[in-house]
Amino acid sequence: MGSAYTPGLTVSGRTVIEKTRRLPLKGAVLVQEGELVVPTTVIARTELPGLMQTVKLAEQLGVEPNELTSALRVSTGDMIEKGQLLAQTKGLFGFFKSEFKSPVAGKLEMVSEQTGHLGIRMPPTPIEKDAYVSGVVQSVVPEEGAVIRCVGALVQGIFGVGGERQGVIRAVTSSQDATLDESAITPECKGNILIGGQCVTLAALRAAAACGAAGIVVGGVVDSDLMEFMRSELKDPGFDIGVAITGHEPIPLTLVVTEGFGPIRMADRTYSLLQSLNGRAAAINGATQIRAGVIRPEVIVADADQAAAVAPPAADAGELRIGTPIRVIREPYFGALGSVTGLPSELTQVDSETWVRVLNAALQDGRTVTVPRANVEIIVT
Repeated sequence: MGSAYTPGLTVSGRTVIEKTRRLPLKGAVLVQEGELVVPTTVIARTELPGLMQTVKLAEQLGVEPNELTSALRVSTGDMIEKGQLLAQTKGLFGFFKSEFKSPVAGKLEMVSEQTGHLGIRMPPTPIEKDAYVSGVVQSVVPEEGAVIRCVGALVQGIFGVGGERQGVIRAVTSSQDATLDESAITPECKGNILIGGQCVTLAALRAAAACGAAGIVVGGVVDSDLMEFMRSELKDPGFDIGVAITGHEPIPLTLVVTEGFGPIRMADRTYSLLQSLNGRAAAINGATQIRAGVIRPEVIVADADQAAAVAPPAADAGELRIGTPIRVIREPYFGALGSVTGLPSELTQVDSETWVRVLNAALQDGRTVTVPRANVEIIVT
């Protein structure tokens, strides 16, 4: 028996899912432990302080900084409307007065007699964090958010782009070997999470975005097609996907790739599960992080009855054993699925001339391979 050093990839029709929903800065939590929530439930709210707008008022009025106080028509702490009179000079014999009106709305926070500048804090930006899934508030993180416990189906992918969205699952290909092309995209796809087969074409990505689809889940995507789609949507010919985290791209749909880059047949179990969920409301998120603190893109379909109890996962769910289903996550077998057939205890020298622990695996295509244990992930069912 051995341990896996990379997170498992979950493809399960019914499991317990916990999502931590946290504000980017402290605020007010609006839910309580044990409360039932739906995806649109606002669980926490805060405000992002507005930018400070500096107004060179003395310069605008043509007065010395130490003369500014007598010209002011507002006081520190006042709420200012755009276009409101900020200051007015006395002029000469009551004539030739100079005045200046505020270019922005906000709160007057600073008046400097040394520089003659005003500081107006623009209105804060409200930030809300929703529940994302239907479930129960498992625990509350004071002033930050909550942990939502959800029971339902979970499909994790290997790569994704685009953020959190809600939609109805819609199967649009006949098999996991089929390519999702433009002909499968119709006006009825609006608001749907489209389930394809081995690949999605560039034309299909553009058509899905144009019709308002919420997301696409496919086995693979050609990297050049994805980059062309991203660059055209972002109107940035130099855009490139980095090695940090994805999911924040301002694109009109979310893409989840379950197997890898290129036309790769979607795994039978993944395709069958997604087909069985056809017509169900789901949450999708393309956020991916492949380094420390791994984040997987996902599709979640919550059960209607969130009060139902589910047995916790087995204690050995994260361990490698004979027969454990795995996916290889490094070349030359990247994306290949299989199962463990052997767990040699001795160290083995690999091509890089380092000595590592390895495993033997039978791949679904019939090959028998030996790979470093760090190059596989467990597929949790």
